Amino acid sequence: MIKIIDGGVCAAKGFLAGGVHCGIRKNRTKKDLSLIFSELPASAAAVYTTNKVKGAPLLVTKKNISDGTARAIVCNSGNANTCNADGVMIAERMCELTAAALGIAPEDVVVASTGVIGQPLDVTPIAAALPSLAAGLSRGGSASAAEGIMTTDTRMKEIAVSFEVGGVSCRLGGIAKGSGMIHPNMATMLVFITTDCAISPKMLKRALSTDIESTFNMVSVDGDTSTNDMVTVLANGAAGNAVIDAEGEDFSAFMAALNTVTVNLCRRIAADGEGATKLLECTVKGAKDEKNAKIIAKSVICSSLVKAAMFGSDANWGRVLCAIGYSGAEVDVCKVGVSFVSRSGEIEVCRSGAGIDFSEELAKKILLEDEITIAVTLGDGEAESTAWGCDLTYDYVKINGDYRT
Repeated sequence: MIKIIDGGVCAAKGFLAGGVHCGIRKNRTKKDLSLIFSELPASAAAVYTTNKVKGAPLLVTKKNISDGTARAIVCNSGNANTCNADGVMIAERMCELTAAALGIAPEDVVVASTGVIGQPLDVTPIAAALPSLAAGLSRGGSASAAEGIMTTDTRMKEIAVSFEVGGVSCRLGGIAKGSGMIHPNMATMLVFITTDCAISPKMLKRALSTDIESTFNMVSVDGDTSTNDMVTVLANGAAGNAVIDAEGEDFSAFMAALNTVTVNLCRRIAADGEGATKLLECTVKGAKDEKNAKIIAKSVICSSLVKAAMFGSDANWGRVLCAIGYSGAEVDVCKVGVSFVSRSGEIEVCRSGAGIDFSEELAKKILLEDEITIAVTLGDGEAESTAWGCDLTYDYVKINGDYRT
């Protein structure tokens, strides 16, 4: 049984975390440096952005965890350390400073940065803050770490669950940042996950790589895939279960717990899209296969016209069909049905590819809620998929019009 618990990345045994303002960001009230530490050696796995322009921290992290292990995660906000001539050197220096503060090897550090692209990152404030940050790490530090990785986010994003593997109680938790430049594929945000479940690096990588296909790769805010996106998982085995080194019942239990955390973070990221007022979820059922279901769900969520209609609480279902039509999916449009669903009810607006009579008043009431499901039925098969996004508002342009300045 999977149960939601408190603690974020510190819910699992043997993990400490914290976050501080070190001086990268001008606003002293905002934390800009976070640290997560495993008191035990841990299996490590990560997935990275598909953008060909990759931040230096990703390159260094990929090298550091090539052996499948890590002990710490350090992340700064306010500066992406991307497209800088000395970016790799700075990222490596962050690993060295973190290692010195924690008494571990630099190669055991995952490093990440988020913020403005193309702006040199001065490591001086990071160097000054790391010793005290490391000394102040605690079992209650997940929230501070979550705050320290935020950029344009308006809400902290953390969650944890407890679950059983082979009769042994385990815990898994995560924190995330993501508000703008959010678009499939991989990974479209920064996500740090920790667990005390014992699992081999090989199986941890398999679990993460499998899970993202139906979670983080199904989130879109604005169609821009960032340069610094990464999802990382550390598993230190402190729960004491038999090591998961092959597929089976224990691996399935781990996958279920991981998916519970990642879906929750997906929804939080989508709901906190820059300028967003509504979380949009598109569910597709009856597709020919999963591939086509995913293509359609993504297309609907990514449509600027659909997103704008949802902002205006306008039941313009034709825009949904339009997005399905240009998606490239194999679909019989004469079988398509569309309904809008929220806490205020459900209303069918399209059946067999054509409009039907419906109450505009009820539709408006349903679409005024802050969480809306666009339910698409296809009638082509049994496959289904879900994607998450948000509405497109005036504030998105305001935020990004002067993001750098």
